[in-house]
Amino acid sequence: MDRGRRHFRTGLLALTALGAAALLAAAPAAWAGHPVELKTEVSSGSTVTLGDLFDAAGSEAAVVVGNGAPAGESAVLDAAVVRNLARQHGLDWDNPGNITRIVVPRGGPATPAAHMAETLTYARSLSTGDIVQPEDLTYAKVAVFAVPPDAPSDPAQIIGKVARRPLRSGAAAATHDVTLPMVIKTGDAVQVAYNADGVSLVLQGKANSTAALGEPVEIVNPISKKVIQAIASGPDEAVVGPDAEQFRARPGALPAQFAALR
Repeated sequence: MDRGRRHFRTGLLALTALGAAALLAAAPAAWAGHPVELKTEVSSGSTVTLGDLFDAAGSEAAVVVGNGAPAGESAVLDAAVVRNLARQHGLDWDNPGNITRIVVPRGGPATPAAHMAETLTYARSLSTGDIVQPEDLTYAKVAVFAVPPDAPSDPAQIIGKVARRPLRSGAAAATHDVTLPMVIKTGDAVQVAYNADGVSLVLQGKANSTAALGEPVEIVNPISKKVIQAIASGPDEAVVGPDAEQFRARPGALPAQFAALR
């Protein structure tokens, strides 16, 4: 009786081992999922799904990978996490480019982290009319497609200028975002200076137009009522003569206190 039980247990163990071996042999075939490729275009909503990222995701297309970005922004996903999640759902992405991050703009292209560029960005959100200060800017990496054609090569190109519209924190800076601050407005009392050959004259007039630093401005002589063509040289200040030519030669010159950011 004992001998029979021993033979039974031995046979059972052998069958179990054979079964386990068969399962292990079949595992690679079972775990090798359906090959998929990363899309070049996505359109994510409040969440990013496998269907947003991969072509031919099939029945697994609705599986959520992560949260989507707010409108106009991008979600950043860990490529290794995405790959493992895809495998768990029968999709095999071999990540041929060995990328580490996937940047998914809302309604834009899915861009690997390798396609990033360092550029000047806004360190805080600015309102229309705010003057850009050095501390408002920082260098950061953003998707290449998000770098504007007129991205400033030097912070001095936009420091001290005025925001034309609301500017979002983290967005790449562009020279068209800003304009020169108006230093003279129509109706302002303006001091007009003339300096040449040791002669210095100062006239108090009234602005007949608006001007930024280095721009032409019309000043009305309060006595003769004649209009003087001058160049704005500062807040409610203008120059004529040789000084005007110097300012005209460098329109958009900014006050020295706006140091460059590096």
